[in-house]
Amino acid sequence: MNRRTLITIHLYLSSFLAANVLLVAISGGLYLFGNKGSTSETTVGTLLKSEHILPAKASKADVERLLAGVDISDHDFEYVKQSDTTAVTRPTSREHYLIDAGGDAIVINRVKPDLVKKMVELHKGHGPGWFKHYSKVFAAGLIFVIVSGLWLGLTSPILRSKTLVSVIAGITLFGLLVAI
Repeated sequence: MNRRTLITIHLYLSSFLAANVLLVAISGGLYLFGNKGSTSETTVGTLLKSEHILPAKASKADVERLLAGVDISDHDFEYVKQSDTTAVTRPTSREHYLIDAGGDAIVINRVKPDLVKKMVELHKGHGPGWFKHYSKVFAAGLIFVIVSGLWLGLTSPILRSKTLVSVIAGITLFGLLVAI
């Protein structure tokens, strides 16, 4: 592959991935500055434990049955994440349900995340299945963009020393911060 073709691929791929890079940078930055987003919860129903159970390993069908028990049929979830007496429908990057069977009854809450919380959930990999697949492609593409950018900088007589100083400084700072 000649240099001009590599530059073109590097340019188009980095432009294509820019939106996801911004999502990761903005959501990660907000999260680290303490803005993790928020959710609003509304109790949509309560079920008697004598009539309904939340199995230890609740399946999608189990949760659909519980939601139907409180007349919720307009749900859209891919799978269930469970811990002890609580189950959460996923993805959590959009409206979802929290099922709490820890008390005397099974309480079902509708959870609505705000924009920041949606972005953080996508960043964490808690989005829809198709977005998880896209994120894997994004990761491979980002590695290609970084490696090709370094290669292009290091093989250019005009950019070589600036690229080398910059990459050494970045690796050194990263190493120091990891060691602390």
